[in-house]
Amino acid sequence: MKNSLSSLSDLAAAFGKAPIEPNKSTPASDDSLVYSTDTGRINKKKEKTVTPSDGFARVRRETKGRKGKGVVVISGLGLDNKALKELAKKLKKTCGSGGSVVGETIEVQGDKREVIQQVLEKAGFNVKFTGG
Repeated sequence: MKNSLSSLSDLAAAFGKAPIEPNKSTPASDDSLVYSTDTGRINKKKEKTVTPSDGFARVRRETKGRKGKGVVVISGLGLDNKALKELAKKLKKTCGSGGSVVGETIEVQGDKREVIQQVLEKAGFNVKFTGG
């Protein structure tokens, strides 16, 4: 055997066995599949869903977990992430304070509920104050 065997199929052919063909009939979109030797780790595509609004933008003031600092939290808007970021930018600029988008809520630093109510009503939302 002067020939060098470069693969397992060459070795099987040398001993008179038929090489085993890989089964390609299994679907590639198997939900339980985590890793494949062909492509590596398989990441599932996550669909981002937006919780629909009930018609009211809920505005509340929170201090819990913020070392006593007040934050106005706006929820129930029913907007996607890009539109939430645009609205948060507009609210922060109007209030002259900082803030962020967390999940499907907007947090604006400080107690500016009346200013936020005016901006949201101009944008076409019905505003409801919740909490204290």
